[in-house]
Amino acid sequence: MSAEHVQAAAEALAERLQGEVSEDNGQVVVRLPKARLLDAARLLRDAFGFQVAEDITAVDYWQRREPRFDVVYHFFSYDHAALLRLRVAVDDGEAMPSITAVFPGADWYEREVYDMFGIPFDGHPDLRRILMPYDWEGHPLRKDYPLGYEEPQFTFNFDEIQAKKVQGRR
Repeated sequence: MSAEHVQAAAEALAERLQGEVSEDNGQVVVRLPKARLLDAARLLRDAFGFQVAEDITAVDYWQRREPRFDVVYHFFSYDHAALLRLRVAVDDGEAMPSITAVFPGADWYEREVYDMFGIPFDGHPDLRRILMPYDWEGHPLRKDYPLGYEEPQFTFNFDEIQAKKVQGRR
């Protein structure tokens, strides 16, 4: 029953809110425009019985596409034992609407996304760092965040980084 419930909820959301439904790793994913996120959260809670925002995270597509980030929401229905994933694209420097008015438990998840990726949430009641010290500079889960003393290695700078590394024998 849960698969049918999730598919029906996803298709209804996509139809009402100008989104699109896809499948990723066996899970139903609804991609929505940022402006429709709060409407989607209310519909999931009130019309489709999703009681909890189980997790919120982000994906950084640095140098791969624009907008740079996807904010990923996982909503769970206890009645149907069902999980639905929403993805909302947001560019670097843009703010996401906070869903804490609809799902109060999203408070800490949004703070974590802000702390680790630097994505702010408009309307959040207490948006401040949660994992890193308050005076920390940068956001550690961004792909362009430097890893200590070593420059991040990607395909475009592979040869340059390899030339800097000490070559040893095994």
